[in-house]
Amino acid sequence: MEAQIFGTKSCKETLKALRFFKERRIKTHFVDLEARAAAAGELRKFGQKFGWGALIDLKSKRFADRHFHPNSFDESQILPLLEADPLLLVTPLVRSGNQIAVGWDEQLWRTLLRAAG
Repeated sequence: MEAQIFGTKSCKETLKALRFFKERRIKTHFVDLEARAAAAGELRKFGQKFGWGALIDLKSKRFADRHFHPNSFDESQILPLLEADPLLLVTPLVRSGNQIAVGWDEQLWRTLLRAAG
């Protein structure tokens, strides 16, 4: 099993996700969103499963600094927004095979591990 984790080195939740998989000897591939954005195709997978609104970190300083209102844009605007500014994403985003998770969700990660065998 291998897990791909999208986040930033300064995000506590992302660091906890990396530690969670490392402790279980799961190989991880870390995508630092401060260095490069997630591909549109990757973001689409998360948006289709969880809804586009679930991907935006409404509590983040970045969101507040941009003076956004939670209802200030529709779903068609969210993908381009997240491609342009990936630091607006809820992190970590975790993908393992066809399974994905948004944010800190240890219970779902454990399910991913069991499904992988």
